[in-house]
Amino acid sequence: MQPIFQTKTFAELTTLELYQILALRSEVFVVEQNCIYQDIDGKDINAWHVLMQYEEELVGYVRLFQARDYFDKASIGRVVVSPKHRGKQFGYVLMQFAIKEIATLFKTNEIEISAQCYLQKFYESLGFQTTGAPYLEDDIPHVRMIAVLK
Repeated sequence: MQPIFQTKTFAELTTLELYQILALRSEVFVVEQNCIYQDIDGKDINAWHVLMQYEEELVGYVRLFQARDYFDKASIGRVVVSPKHRGKQFGYVLMQFAIKEIATLFKTNEIEISAQCYLQKFYESLGFQTTGAPYLEDDIPHVRMIAVLK
């Protein structure tokens, strides 16, 4: 069975979907990574939300931004896969879908991300290249990466 994807604007999300998204983001970014930060940052309203479901459960999520809504280039953020569904290549499948959605929605082949440093090789395998020195974001080492897709 393959995961099922849905891409929605903030206004199109149901209350249940929003709850599931915020619960998953909190589980990983706040609890698992032991990082106290303001996940609800006001940017969700302008984002497109990609939900990845597997066996009727939200197992992955990303948010997409047009150029200049977050970074100068279109961007992907809040990339998350449920801890109990890791090891199934869902992160890779989710990012491949997100990259295609950026091209479809925003008609661009340039994507900018702020990646956690420990995932740098993962993003390189998807065509991203590091552009600059590592920096701290919410006390977690990050690096800016850009992909120019063919």
